[in-house]
Amino acid sequence: MSIEILEKLEAKVQMAVDTISLLQMEIEELKEKNSELAQEAEAMRSGRESLEQEKQQLMEDQQQWHARVRALLGKMDEVE
Repeated sequence: MSIEILEKLEAKVQMAVDTISLLQMEIEELKEKNSELAQEAEAMRSGRESLEQEKQQLMEDQQQWHARVRALLGKMDEVE
């Protein structure tokens, strides 16, 4: 009877060891995925910052063009 109990215990221990091994592999995969996602997020933040700078530059350019057009229209009004 004690041999059967020992065999059952051994089987349960082996199952626990297998489960722990699988969970450790899954943890490693998740760590790698997390690292990849963190790098992707950083690249997106960097891209967003670049786009924000470009947007700001374009808005400044647009304001300069509006000022030039207004100045030209003012000169045309002076001529008439």
